[in-house]
Amino acid sequence: MAKRTCRLFLIDTFTRDLFCGNPAAVVLDAEQLTEDEMHRIAKEIHEEVAFVLASDSPEYDIEVRFFSPKREVTFVGHATVAAHYARALTLGVPKGRVRQKSGNWIVEVEVTGRGPNLRVAIHQSPATFGPVVPEERRGAVLDALGISSASLHASCPMQVLSKANSRLLIGLRSPDTLDSMQPDMEALEHLTPHVGADGFFVFAIKPDTDPLTTESRMFCPAIGIPEDPVSGNAHGMLGVYLLSNGLLTAGEDGTARFVGHQGRFVERPGTVEVNVTASGKRATSVSVAGHAVVVYQAELQI
Repeated sequence: MAKRTCRLFLIDTFTRDLFCGNPAAVVLDAEQLTEDEMHRIAKEIHEEVAFVLASDSPEYDIEVRFFSPKREVTFVGHATVAAHYARALTLGVPKGRVRQKSGNWIVEVEVTGRGPNLRVAIHQSPATFGPVVPEERRGAVLDALGISSASLHASCPMQVLSKANSRLLIGLRSPDTLDSMQPDMEALEHLTPHVGADGFFVFAIKPDTDPLTTESRMFCPAIGIPEDPVSGNAHGMLGVYLLSNGLLTAGEDGTARFVGHQGRFVERPGTVEVNVTASGKRATSVSVAGHAVVVYQAELQI
């Protein structure tokens, strides 16, 4: 078989600064690759990789497949930002939204600005609400995270939300508690099937901020990520959750906005901008946006 050449990028997302935010690899022209080759590339790079393929249907513009070093996953928010950032730098900023197929569903992605200062926004339907952890089971979660029940925000039920993946949202009274947490990864991995979520998203609202600002940490040891630097997908879930619980309200234009900070505790700080279109306390659509920066690019010959 003749050699095939793909364009490979490593991109830091939800940041403008190198070595901050959440890194993801992107492979353009990936329709040349077999599924086994995609698996092997992700294992070799040791990052989540977005493989961008040409569309074979009028229903969407591109297809993106996501592989972690362990397995293929349906959707990765920060890797979606990376994929569209790399694509816009290479092909030019697209006019209007790009319809991206991943798995069995389609999201719309919008790139604005002039390279390399581009902003990427993912537009999607809201996350769905799952079960609330009953009070008698909360103790095990709190012990695994190294926090006390007194640290919990009174208006924040410990609840699972799902959008391509599932996260248990845990609200704190004060951002200071994020500094004192001592998560037990083995215990969190053991709890994962019992709470019905692949990860634990712990957040707090910063006082006296406009727009509303949060800081968070996320732990996903069950899928091989002890602490995730910055999660776009989880922040989209958080917007739906805050709106439903009355902690985020829409303006006169029907949109609720907040800014999420994550990654400080793994020395990769990043920022996520979230807009939630609202009907009262019910979210009707969600937009998650951020910036990115190229760490390196290369040609990958297979």
